[in-house]
Amino acid sequence: MIRCVRIWTGDDQESYFEEGCIDLNPGVHGDMLSDKLSVTSTSFQETASGGTLAWHTAPVRQLVVTLSGTLDFATRGGQHFQLAPGDILLAEDTVGGGHTWKLVDEQPWRRVYIVLAPDAPVPFKALK
Repeated sequence: MIRCVRIWTGDDQESYFEEGCIDLNPGVHGDMLSDKLSVTSTSFQETASGGTLAWHTAPVRQLVVTLSGTLDFATRGGQHFQLAPGDILLAEDTVGGGHTWKLVDEQPWRRVYIVLAPDAPVPFKALK
């Protein structure tokens, strides 16, 4: 199971999140895999330890794969969640009140941004 947190904008224009995973199916060699995703670009970014970003929305619908660093995310409604290395963020809150994050360990935040093609399905499965 690959942990994934989805963050989106509700009808009230505020950000909400739910924990889940990337839905995987049996593949070759005993591996588990997802279907291929349609994307438009991929980039890498690093923020030094101690980094933080004030209220903002995601610039586009994207997946953010954390390679190093542990972060605390917050919504204006007071919800919090953490991302750790290996976690994926499905960022869909491109409008509204947004979210904030801060690094909570001594590692830099190294991540991969994967910008999704318009209307690309993501195999996100909520854990409920």
